[in-house]
Amino acid sequence: MTTTTSPRLRFETWRMVVVYAIATAVFGLLVLRLFSLQILGRDEWQDLAVENYTREVSVPAPRGIIYDRNGYVLARNVASYNLIITPAYLPDDEADIQRIYREVSAVTGVPAGGPVTRESLEEAKKYAACVPGPPIADLVALGDSLAPYSPVKIKCNIGDEIARLVREKAVDWPGVSVEVEPIRDYPTGSLTANVIGFLGPIPAAFEEEYIARGFVPNRDKIGYAGVELSLDDILTGKNGKRVVEVDVAGKEIRNLEPPIAPVPGNNVRLTIDTRLQAAAEAALMAEINYWNTWFNRIQISSGVVIAANPKTGEILAMVQYPTYENNRMARFIPAYYYEQLSQDPRHPLLNNAISGEYPPGSVFKLSTATGALNEGVVTPQTVVETPGKIDLVEKFTPNDPGKERPFVDWIYNRNGVINEAGFGRLDFLRCIAYSSNVCFYKVGGGYNKATGAPVDEIKEGLGIYRLGEYARALGYGAVSGIELPGETDGLIPSPQWKRINTGENWSTGDTYIASVGQGYVVATPLQVLMSGMTLSNDGKLMQPTILREVLDGEGRIVRPFTPRQRWDITVDPLIQSYSCDAGYCDQTGEKKTVRPEVVKQVQSGMRQAVTDPLGTLHKLFADYPIAVAGKTGSAEYCDDVALAQNRCQFGSWPVHAWTLAYAPYDNPEIIVVAFAYNGGEGASVAGPIVQRVIKAYFELKAIDIAQSQGGG
Repeated sequence: MTTTTSPRLRFETWRMVVVYAIATAVFGLLVLRLFSLQILGRDEWQDLAVENYTREVSVPAPRGIIYDRNGYVLARNVASYNLIITPAYLPDDEADIQRIYREVSAVTGVPAGGPVTRESLEEAKKYAACVPGPPIADLVALGDSLAPYSPVKIKCNIGDEIARLVREKAVDWPGVSVEVEPIRDYPTGSLTANVIGFLGPIPAAFEEEYIARGFVPNRDKIGYAGVELSLDDILTGKNGKRVVEVDVAGKEIRNLEPPIAPVPGNNVRLTIDTRLQAAAEAALMAEINYWNTWFNRIQISSGVVIAANPKTGEILAMVQYPTYENNRMARFIPAYYYEQLSQDPRHPLLNNAISGEYPPGSVFKLSTATGALNEGVVTPQTVVETPGKIDLVEKFTPNDPGKERPFVDWIYNRNGVINEAGFGRLDFLRCIAYSSNVCFYKVGGGYNKATGAPVDEIKEGLGIYRLGEYARALGYGAVSGIELPGETDGLIPSPQWKRINTGENWSTGDTYIASVGQGYVVATPLQVLMSGMTLSNDGKLMQPTILREVLDGEGRIVRPFTPRQRWDITVDPLIQSYSCDAGYCDQTGEKKTVRPEVVKQVQSGMRQAVTDPLGTLHKLFADYPIAVAGKTGSAEYCDDVALAQNRCQFGSWPVHAWTLAYAPYDNPEIIVVAFAYNGGEGASVAGPIVQRVIKAYFELKAIDIAQSQGGG
């Protein structure tokens, strides 16, 4: 019998070593990971753990209130009631939830909704809070999926009656409540919208910047226009903060740190007098409606009125037509309304008092007159022949033989009769009072044999360079710096500007036209007002301002009002000196002032516009018990609107209407400018507007004096 033996098993040591090595390595890695997590990364993971149960809640700061100069509220915060549902507090029974939805729907008009689907939830995500669209069921389901303890807005800005009903139904409607949210309210609405502006959400492009400053996107609002924008830093307070502990569902459990209270924004008092603002709007609308009815068409499509105190620079009224209703922007900006305003060619969203650029026409002659008198081109006694038309030789280069071109005076005289013969022989102050175009053509560009004149009546005109110097000294050609957004700088042209922008040489005809405030010259209504402020205030240009005082929440003055003088043309050497010969001028390198007697002479010419029977303002103010001085203007124009209507026909272009006046003459308290787009003759259209505003100012002043003396 044969026996076999099985092979002997051999234990290989290297296999055991490998197993132990792997086990040791794995264990070592686990230890290292634990060491990294618990020792090295302890602070980081602890912070993450704290973050999981900690939430910072931003507490909104109340925005500052805006008042007029008399304390009348122009912008304030009012309570708005929102109906909200907190998903976590709804009943457990689905039937009870549906009953609540149906009853809430009956009260608010928001659809209750049917079964919630994935598609309906996706659709609900497209809508912002307070925007009508999704039904209640979808809104609540969406909120429940995100943060069940966060309230969901079902309907915003509900009335007091609905708010009371919801509070009464608190027992029957668990989870349904009323949220109080402050919104901006503008008591004066469209009357002051161009000055006050409105609020809007933080734009996505600036979210990071505002988040760093403690703002909350989609909740906090910032200024979008008017002083709401320009004074945003003053009106905006500092948000408060609460650090709270929350559970996994987001329910607040307790405060982890002492709450930081919000700091309200400061209040501001503007220089505007709401009563005068209303009077200015009424005067503007009355004149526009009168002439549009007279012509049986939209003759005057827009207009501006500004009133100010020339001695302090305070803007007392700033009105435009058309305007907009800023209360419609209080909660959110309606897309259709904003689009409607944006597409309007009259630009109602812009403050046209500071951003609208128009040819100033004859009101600009005050710049020409100041320069001509100060440069010795004429004296007050200089007599100028003013026929109804003169032919001037227009040249583009020194060697250009030139071509004759007719330059006419304004067509009608003060009695509405065609003024073919012109005004005859006028001393220069009556040139101002009568607003003779021919006189200012001659003074601005010269009238000598080189220009086609039979004799050298005015050998050397003021010229475009010197005219530009005096215009800028009166406030043209640069932004004023008023506390309002969107201001434009107008244009005082020069030969260099024309060469760069049109590719053509400056012509002598350009100078003639610029001398009467037309051609390439454009200005804002505020700049026209500033020119009058400078002259009426004996050469001192005060900084135009809309801000009177800054107040804290207790009404204490934080920043008082102090009038600020920009310059005095009789003291500050602002005028670049030129040496001129044969129509060509070179800088001398020196600067000069305007002689005080020149300012008085221009003032006298403006006063004669009222006192002289043929003066442009005689019919409006001759019988007024308070002495008034001023200047009217009519400016031909050809802009995009006129071109679209095929109205830019040579010899019959449409005309803007201007009037500038101040009172009392010897010690002015108020100066007013009125502008009517396509208004026609200044004295007939803009003049009555200025007349009504000045009368309203002195009537309001008399009322205030009577009330103060009577203790009222």
